[in-house]
Amino acid sequence: MPTLDPTQLAALLPDTDSLSAMLDELPLGVAVMDAAGILLLVNKTYETLTGVDRNRVLGLQCLHSLRCDYCMGDCPVMTGWKKLGAVGVEANLVSRERSKIQVRLTVAPLLDEEGSLRGAVETITSRTTHTLNSVATGVFGLGDLVGRSPQIEKIFAMVPSIAQTDSSVLITGETGTGKDLLAEEIHNASARSDGPFVKVNCGALPDTLLESELFGHSKGAFTGADQNKPGRFRMAHGGTLFLTEIGDLPLALQVKLLSFLDDKVVYPLGSSKGFHTDVRVVVATHRDLEAMVRQKLFRQDLLYRLNVIRLHLPPLRERGGDIPLLQDHFLKKLQTRFGKKVEGFSDNAKTLLKAYPYPGNVRELRNLIEYAVNFCDGKLILTRHLPGYLLHPADPPQPAELEPTAWPDASGQSGAPADTPGRADALPRTPMAPSATWTDMERAIILDALRRAGGRKSQAAELLGWGRSTLWRKMKHHDLG
Repeated sequence: MPTLDPTQLAALLPDTDSLSAMLDELPLGVAVMDAAGILLLVNKTYETLTGVDRNRVLGLQCLHSLRCDYCMGDCPVMTGWKKLGAVGVEANLVSRERSKIQVRLTVAPLLDEEGSLRGAVETITSRTTHTLNSVATGVFGLGDLVGRSPQIEKIFAMVPSIAQTDSSVLITGETGTGKDLLAEEIHNASARSDGPFVKVNCGALPDTLLESELFGHSKGAFTGADQNKPGRFRMAHGGTLFLTEIGDLPLALQVKLLSFLDDKVVYPLGSSKGFHTDVRVVVATHRDLEAMVRQKLFRQDLLYRLNVIRLHLPPLRERGGDIPLLQDHFLKKLQTRFGKKVEGFSDNAKTLLKAYPYPGNVRELRNLIEYAVNFCDGKLILTRHLPGYLLHPADPPQPAELEPTAWPDASGQSGAPADTPGRADALPRTPMAPSATWTDMERAIILDALRRAGGRKSQAAELLGWGRSTLWRKMKHHDLG
């Protein structure tokens, strides 16, 4: 078998930059370290999987960069090499977004000509898998996507088939419906799951920076470009590139994206040399792309290329039956995160949460549950633990104005909480019609409180946790005399 002469290798890789550029092409994370575990070199996929910045971790010990459970166990780098051989294990690491990632980790020694330990090379590949599952209650889930409404079940059923192809996918839906999660689950269910999942928000960067971020640039392409940059397309080689907010992609870059979808070749900014990249493209938007095509804001030919497979995530207001499931799902996750023993929701809290229209969709529901768990001081989440704007959805305050303990009366003073002991029945328990508006619900709450108080407004206001002036003002608004 022919061998490579060391001088030939030196010609191919004359310096560290050349070695780094070569490692950046690999679809697995690679780190090179000395015998003490000090990082000397990491590639782009390593950065993507761990969320670290190579410029910040070089010179640190590997365990401070990788944050892996194996580092504190039998890692030969940390415990001393009892046997100079490669070690491969299944492990978990914590990304910079504080999420757990299952990985396949391999550590191998680097020896000199005399067989002495000089360093180590480490590789990591993602092993995170999320499969469609159901439990006895009939709740279906795909990773963090949870629901059993017909629209969601249809999407869950389609994902395994979609994942086995390399066709482009367009995910549509309002903000907060879970488009990012769905894109990642398609990647995790595919044969590309061992490769990187690279996400780019097309609306988060100026046009000039976005081109370099997506397609890369060559050294000297513009002021400050002091080295070659591969770009996100090349970083996603062997995996999936997820372009969220595709409707914000400038027209000039739409042409470059269309060119890539045709020939799978990336041309970095300032370079005439193309690089072939094996990437599946998944895009998402909350915009109406067909309307943008008519307005000449989005290329029709690009829409045709992206719209091979389209998945639409419905807004939460059209998934009414999923709201209680999502409440319990988020509550269980936050119980563990915050270490609180919150067992559930009071009837009044459930009534409020079920009737709220959720303009921010699933993301807003999760934020509401997180807010409530933070302020809950008992076993049940009561209405006083929910943001005060839930009873005033037409004019919700900014987050800094949220009132954690009570609803203010007209004078600005906080009234008594509506769900304090002894007043758990302040809100109506009669089921509201699915089409009931917030105005209908507030009117029903006031009437129910007046009925329970025998028509005495002061007592009704106390039951509701409002000041008397607030009750009178709302009764006048609802023409209740």
